[in-house]
Amino acid sequence: MEEATTKPTILVVDDTPDNITLLCSLLGDLYRNKIATSGEKALKIARAEPHPDLILLDIMMPEMDGYEVCRQLKADPATRDIPVIFLTAKTQEGDETKGFELGAVDYITKPIVPPILMARVHTHLALGDARKFLEMQNDVLEQQVMARTRQLAALQDAIIIAMASLAETRDNDTGHHIRRTQHYVRELALCLQSRDKYHAELTDENIETLYKTAPLHDIGKVGVPDRILLKPGRLTPEEFEEMKLHTIHGRDAIIAAEKSMEAPESFLLTARDIACSHHEKWDGSGYPEGLAGEGIPLPARLMAIADVYDALITKRVYKDAMPHEEAVKIIESGSGSHFDPEVVAAFSLVKDKFASIAEHFSEEE
Repeated sequence: MEEATTKPTILVVDDTPDNITLLCSLLGDLYRNKIATSGEKALKIARAEPHPDLILLDIMMPEMDGYEVCRQLKADPATRDIPVIFLTAKTQEGDETKGFELGAVDYITKPIVPPILMARVHTHLALGDARKFLEMQNDVLEQQVMARTRQLAALQDAIIIAMASLAETRDNDTGHHIRRTQHYVRELALCLQSRDKYHAELTDENIETLYKTAPLHDIGKVGVPDRILLKPGRLTPEEFEEMKLHTIHGRDAIIAAEKSMEAPESFLLTARDIACSHHEKWDGSGYPEGLAGEGIPLPARLMAIADVYDALITKRVYKDAMPHEEAVKIIESGSGSHFDPEVVAAFSLVKDKFASIAEHFSEEE
């Protein structure tokens, strides 16, 4: 019984009993045979589990001929990969062409020549085994690629967090600022995503990249002297000019990372835009390059609102925390001057989510 189940299964389809007897006698020692005397019965057996490994299919049958059986087999995902060999007395070139177009793998003409039958059955079963092996190998390789991709994504995330933490250790801001701003940015992006203007740029993948790279917006502060970065009070105009350079430091550090790669990764491009341009203003009065309007990269326009809002609601040694409602008014009043009007409109729609994020990642947490 166990030996029988390990043999390949061949479905023999023919409406002539003598032909079935001959075929089964030839195949019986090496293969497990199933028999169908009509097209309908052949389809039923072929679709049942376990599927046959190969089908020997007569063409000339009443009601449903072999061509129609083959067509239906190849149209069904459950049976389309079963190799079909036509058995026929037809020898016209057009008959063979039609069979191959329907998906048959071979033709055997009647009367049956046993050595030819056995050789071709063996060949196509071997080819079927090889195809299944390749499919299995492809599945294994695909799983390995997916696992490696997940590892690389985790490594990328770890590098981003490490870089952001480096800047954090030299700043009076806390890690909560980093976490809040990345959530603010994502909410703005999700709100804008449904608009035709931004749909192509703000894909789910790009929004995820934006969320992950947002913590790098102040990475350039590692290049700002402690006497300025850690000063417990407002900066002088000269000190503020030095502080502005953190955008350049951040941009240059990320560009250096890009140059070490054959092709810049999307997360580095987004990180560079955010780090360099999140202090630019819609009217062109920002820094470091005085960009204006849509000349400011979209990720930076989103971060501009996230960064300013968080600065307003957060207590510092030189100022008290501002209530959410007042911060909202200041952001909205900056529409068209400091901020992109469309991003401000999105902010107005998700302002309550900003408040929830701020509460969830509060400084007292």
